[in-house]
Amino acid sequence: MAFVDQAQIEVKAGKGGDGIVSFRHEKFVAMGGPFGGDGGHGGSIIFKVDEGLRTLMDFRYNRHFKAQPGGNGGTKGMTGASADDRYIKVPQGTTVSDADTGEVLADLLENGQELVVAKGGRGGRGNIHFATPANPAPELSENGEPGEIRNLKLELKVLADVGLVGFPSAGKSTLLSVVSNAKPKVAAYHFTTLSPNIGMVRLDDDRDFVMADLPGLIEGAAQGVGLGFQFLRHVERTKVILHLVDMSGIEGTDPYTQYRKILDELQQYDETILNRPQIVVPTKMDMPDSNENLAKFTSEVEADSGLPTMPTIMPISSITRDGVKDLMRLTADMLATAPAPESYRPVVENEVTEKTYTFTPETHDFTVEWVEDEERWLLSGAEIEKLFLMTNIQRDATIMRFARQLRHMGVDDKLREAGAKDGDDVRINNSDFVFEFSD
Repeated sequence: MAFVDQAQIEVKAGKGGDGIVSFRHEKFVAMGGPFGGDGGHGGSIIFKVDEGLRTLMDFRYNRHFKAQPGGNGGTKGMTGASADDRYIKVPQGTTVSDADTGEVLADLLENGQELVVAKGGRGGRGNIHFATPANPAPELSENGEPGEIRNLKLELKVLADVGLVGFPSAGKSTLLSVVSNAKPKVAAYHFTTLSPNIGMVRLDDDRDFVMADLPGLIEGAAQGVGLGFQFLRHVERTKVILHLVDMSGIEGTDPYTQYRKILDELQQYDETILNRPQIVVPTKMDMPDSNENLAKFTSEVEADSGLPTMPTIMPISSITRDGVKDLMRLTADMLATAPAPESYRPVVENEVTEKTYTFTPETHDFTVEWVEDEERWLLSGAEIEKLFLMTNIQRDATIMRFARQLRHMGVDDKLREAGAKDGDDVRINNSDFVFEFSD
C-alpha cells in the first residue's frame, strides 16, 4: 500500500429534521390545540483513531463525507428520529486542521480517541412550541438546522519511539532491516526511501520499541528542497534520534560536513528537536577508510562548541553486525528516561488570574448590496442565510415571523440607509427567495 501522509477532505454533517404543524383532532377532546412534533438531530461527523491504520490512503480517492439528516417530526407531538453519527477512522498521529482558517483542531494520538469535526444540525421545532395565550393555535414550525460543512486538512506524522535520520544512502534502511522484520527497499542510489518505514525492534531482554526509517535529507530541506517537509514532519514525534553518518568516504563527501548540515536543517525546522536524546551512528565501518575517517570525525565533533550537549558516538557496520546490538541496548536505555516529544514545547503561562466580563451589545453581521444585473438588492450573511434555511416558506405565518426577525436584526434600517425604495426587490443570498421591501 502506498504511504500517504497528507490529505484534504470535505465533511458535511446531517441537517436536522423539520418540525411540523399539526393539531389535535380527537373525539370528545375539546380545544385540542397544536400537536406538531420536533425534527430529529442530524448526524455528526466524528474522527476516531484506529491503531491498525498506518496511512491516509483511504482519503486519497474519497474526499467527501456526509452524515444522514434527522427525521421530520410527527403528529401527537412525536419527535423525529435522530440520525446516527458517522465515524471515520484515522491513523494514530493524525493532525486535523481547518483548511480555510489554518486552525489546528486536534492532534489525535491515542487509540480510540474521538473528535467531532462537523456537528449535526438540531431538529426544527414543531408548532407545539409556539402556542401562546395570544395565539393558542399557531401555524408556525421550524425547518431543521443545517449541518456544519468544513474543509479539513489531515496530516500524518508517524508515531515512532526512535527515528533514523541522515543523508541519503547513509545506511538507514539497511540498519532497520537488520534489527527488525521490516523489509524496506535497499539499493545503491540516493532516495531509495521515499516514505517512512516502520519496524518493531525486540531485544534479548524482552524490551522493545518502534523504529522509523525516515526519508533521506538534503541541504535546504527546511525550505522544502528535495523531500523537504515530507521528511522533517515525521521527526517531531520521535523520542530518540539516531543520526547516521556515512564513514566510507566513497562519494568523496566529508562526514562532519554532512553531519552539521543535518543538524542545521533540523534546527531550522524545529529548534527543540536538537534537545532530544541523540546518538551519532557512524556507519559502514567495514569499508577500508572508515576507521581513519571516524578518528577525524570524532575529533571534529568533540571540538564543536555549537552543540547543545556532546552526543554519544557509536560506530556500527550493518553488514557485519558489529556494534549493532550495543547500539540497540543504548537506544532502549535512552528511551526509558526520554521525555515525551510534547514536553519540549515552550510552556506559555497564563498570567491572567482574573477575568472581567463586559457587556457586549448584540450585533448582526450581514451586508446589503445592489446587483445591477438583477436590478434588485442582495442580502448576505451567515446568520440570515441560516435563519432562512430554518424557515418554512410554505406557510404565511412562518414567512411573517421571518420578516419580523429580519426587522429586529436591523435589515430594514440598513436597506433604507443603502437607498432602497418602497417596492424594491430583495433576494436572500444562495437562494431564489425574493421579497418586496416595504418602507
